Amino acid sequence: MSWRALLKSARENDTRSIARCISLIENEGPGYDELLQALPSTGKRNVIGITGPPGAGKSTLTDGLIGQFVNKGMRVAVICVDPSSPFNLGALLGDRIRMSDWYTHPQVFIRSLATRGSLGGLHPRIIEITDFINAMSFDIVIVETVGVGQSEVEIAGLADTTVVVLVPEAGDEIQTMKAGLMEIANIFVVNKSDRPEADHFSRYLQIMTHSAGKNCPVIKTVASEKKGLDELASAIEKDLAAVSTTDRKYWLLAERAYHLIRNQRMKNISKLALRQKIEQAVNQKDFSLYTFIQAYLNGK
Repeated sequence: MSWRALLKSARENDTRSIARCISLIENEGPGYDELLQALPSTGKRNVIGITGPPGAGKSTLTDGLIGQFVNKGMRVAVICVDPSSPFNLGALLGDRIRMSDWYTHPQVFIRSLATRGSLGGLHPRIIEITDFINAMSFDIVIVETVGVGQSEVEIAGLADTTVVVLVPEAGDEIQTMKAGLMEIANIFVVNKSDRPEADHFSRYLQIMTHSAGKNCPVIKTVASEKKGLDELASAIEKDLAAVSTTDRKYWLLAERAYHLIRNQRMKNISKLALRQKIEQAVNQKDFSLYTFIQAYLNGK
């Protein structure tokens, strides 16, 4: 089936066609770039990024948020970015298993993607895939990342609203991730807030956000017990509505454009070819990596 036929069926809410379009983009199949250029301009962006360190309960929180939005009659798409299998670079599908209650729900579409070695905890084609899904008739698009420390800032250019999920014991992690988290977070969640020190940690986060000149909501949840999820869903909807009324959307567009342009320019650069050229050049007198790079860029 051609990309045109796939896109037509996808826009008619055919789940299989949506999945096949994602695979086409993911694997850079024939016509994938034409498909992206043909996406309708909906004028809406409702992409929620769920990020945070491993063990914070992101998947359980995402599972609960799906329920919140579905109960409001919304159609929800979820992209779960899983660690890559060391054998075939495929997703390990852990998130899909944890969200099994929603897998066949008519209002929910779930897709697992592998990071394929990407250091930012996101799939190399995550911007394009998210833009495709956003152009379909979903009311909410949730992207849950692997959560890999400071590289979480990569989601800043992808999501309209970024939710950073932490646990009360995350004080030390906050110190090492502080600058990046303050920059990307629109909402902080203190999950597993039935644990000791949850109130103290929440106040600490509020002080941090104020001192950084931001006014991020700090919401306490116990996702495994569905506590605090209604407040979180309301905060997300409020923040999404604010994107279109501020210049934040222009920065988000610029950030996505920057990553897409960078990826296109790097597309034809082969690490193997670079290694071979360096092997030839490194034994020359006065070898300099920076001189080598400039010569490479100039086609010499």
